[in-house]
Amino acid sequence: MAYTRDKALETHTDYKENVNHWQFWIRSYNGGYDYMIGQYLNRYNLELDNEFNQRLANTPCDNHCRNIVQTYSSFLFRVKPSRDFGDMQDDPSLENFLKDADLDGNDFNSVIKQAQNYSAIYGQCFLVLDKPKITTNTRAEELEQDIRPYLSIVTPENVLDWNYKREINGKYSLDYLKVREEVDKTGGTYLRCWYLDKVDTIYVPFQGAEPTLLDTADNLIGKIPAVILYNSKSHKRGIGQSDLSDIADLQKSIYNEYSEIEQLIRLTNHPSLVKTPSVNASAGAGAIIEMPEEIEPNLKPYLLQPSGQNLQAIMESINKKVEAIHRISHTDAVRGTKTQVSSGIALQTEFELLNARLSEKADNLQIAEENLFRLYALFQNRKFDGEIDYPDTFNIRDYASDLMFYQQAKAINVKSPTLVKEIDKEIARAVIDDDEKLNIIFEEIDTKPEVGEFTQDEVPKEEVEEVEEEVIEEPTS
Repeated sequence: MAYTRDKALETHTDYKENVNHWQFWIRSYNGGYDYMIGQYLNRYNLELDNEFNQRLANTPCDNHCRNIVQTYSSFLFRVKPSRDFGDMQDDPSLENFLKDADLDGNDFNSVIKQAQNYSAIYGQCFLVLDKPKITTNTRAEELEQDIRPYLSIVTPENVLDWNYKREINGKYSLDYLKVREEVDKTGGTYLRCWYLDKVDTIYVPFQGAEPTLLDTADNLIGKIPAVILYNSKSHKRGIGQSDLSDIADLQKSIYNEYSEIEQLIRLTNHPSLVKTPSVNASAGAGAIIEMPEEIEPNLKPYLLQPSGQNLQAIMESINKKVEAIHRISHTDAVRGTKTQVSSGIALQTEFELLNARLSEKADNLQIAEENLFRLYALFQNRKFDGEIDYPDTFNIRDYASDLMFYQQAKAINVKSPTLVKEIDKEIARAVIDDDEKLNIIFEEIDTKPEVGEFTQDEVPKEEVEEVEEEVIEEPTS
């Protein structure tokens, strides 16, 4: 196939609609310098370049987007998923894949966790499998040289085009995928285009020139070796819903209000000097405002100092936006950001909403992994008949309140050894986050003597009789 420049650089309609959002969300997650060069700071009317750049350099980014994504991730991967690979369990190459999934030393769990973070940011990301095109004579040679499939994460801004087709059974599957793999130092772009029967590698120069078809290879598995990991599905196939779609806008607003605070503090501490051009005077750390003589004749220099009375109002506005961020993300309770005491029912509702969001993410991870291992099996001429199982619920609770409740329950001193043991188990769950250790503790609790029971070592009958005789022979006082 001959590629024209327009054909090679053509993008999906949904790509064009979403690429600006994706760039905003990833910069909001990265924060720092990446956020600053995004120039999300609102510029004042008539503000000079040097003044704006100074504000830009001095305004901190309070990164709520990163905190939210990492909070979700910490709960989602607290318990490792169960993976049963069926007949592939004994495949030596699979073991190597799980230890080094991307050929860069990162194990499979680490790569999947990173993919989930990207999915939370963008709404979705692609997991692409490939296998080195090295010919070997036997499977033993392949194993010896560690020639096997490897995994790459492709974020949405690099997935330029795609297409889904409906199969006979009603399912949708990818039949075309175009990925931007690399941009060289000259601005030229390397593209990889997957079709059901072949894979094309294309180079597109930065300006003007037509693209070059660098390589065409057979698609050995007859499928597009890519799986989409959704954060939360939308009404469009191939497009998910980001966790940052609303939060990023609030963070941007907070960012601009922090700039106002910085300005107020600077101007309050260092007042501006108002003078005419003919007056030779210094303002120290403050700014100098020059007024033309014809506008204010006989102007005497004076200091202009804002009162700073708006500072409290801006802080209140920031606090309200922070509360909104945690309300939207259902992380208020787990991050301890509430300013008022919530009822037990309100807290439980928040935990349930957060659990529902995590459960949806876990379901999408489970689906993506199973599809991924099906593709892996095709590369190895095997069949995946195993099962991936992520937790359905997550242990999200107000542990401080729970511990207080259990302590009060024990203090009632109900005469039920079974109840006491169950309370002890709940206390253990609240303070221990290790399933293996919990099992040991539960066994210890179940085997400990009940209240009123006493244990003693077995004493031989002869020793008991000797002690009894000694007691009888002792004179009474």
